[in-house]
Amino acid sequence: MNEAGGPALPQPRKASEWMVALLEMPDDPDLRRRFEAWLSADPAHAVDWNEVSTTITALEDLRQERSDRTKADVPPPGRRGRWAALGVMTAMAAAIAFAAPGLMTRIQADHWTSVAEQRTVTLPDGSSVQLAPETAIDVAFDHRHRLVRLLKGEALFNVLHQSERPFSVEANGVEVVDIGTAFDVRRRTGGMDVAVLEGVIEVTSASSTPPVRERLQAGDWMRAVADKPAERGRMPVEEVAAWTRKRLVVKNQPVAEIVDALRPYFDGFIFVRDETIARERLTGVYDLSNPVEAVHAIARAQGASVVQVSPWILILSSR
Repeated sequence: MNEAGGPALPQPRKASEWMVALLEMPDDPDLRRRFEAWLSADPAHAVDWNEVSTTITALEDLRQERSDRTKADVPPPGRRGRWAALGVMTAMAAAIAFAAPGLMTRIQADHWTSVAEQRTVTLPDGSSVQLAPETAIDVAFDHRHRLVRLLKGEALFNVLHQSERPFSVEANGVEVVDIGTAFDVRRRTGGMDVAVLEGVIEVTSASSTPPVRERLQAGDWMRAVADKPAERGRMPVEEVAAWTRKRLVVKNQPVAEIVDALRPYFDGFIFVRDETIARERLTGVYDLSNPVEAVHAIARAQGASVVQVSPWILILSSR
């Protein structure tokens, strides 16, 4: 129990986790004492915290520019307001930390989308690909083969079949070969998720355990990840690529995965404070055009709470 009489939250282990905890409970003296003890326990902790603070200072101008555009939404002054402002700067710091790989992805990509942006691209062969938010693809066509590399995110492919020139999509060593169809592909750590809207595809994953080479038809889905058995199943065809209609349909999925799917639609950062919440499984339909309400709906389903410390930071945690 903490001094306020509520349940004790997990002990933060690194600077970013302490930042989230302090944002959530800025007036908790026990948390503050534990933070100071962590900070002094190891010189490396002080270095990590100092790096965060230095980056925050460097980003103050950027924070102020963005804050001015949404002035009505900024929390009032005071201790909560001070930590909220620090949280905004921390989010900016995190954005800079991820900027290098994001920049590399864009350098490699032929087409990409930003937060909450969807866009349809017509490929050189007349096929089309609808890009979900924060998605990037590289297109490599020649006279013998048509290859699209999904560098990031999720996309719905509508392919014009050419028997003499196969069409394939690759992500993390998993390959989908089209046999005249429409299918959805989502890149994930170590592999991909794929679901078929119509027609037939062939999925190959040499890194799965055991290796996979299988044909899927309309309504089939597969998750292929390195060093794991492939997962397969069926779903209503109308639920394939539901994101194109601003709907997120989940069935018995961990909250951590649901939040991951919401992040590209939210212009900010969503933190899941409690590992117990992250592991809980939910079934439901969420509105991708309103990711803030979607996070609140997840909280209601679990008896949890959401703290919005700025327009760009949501913290999902136990009550």
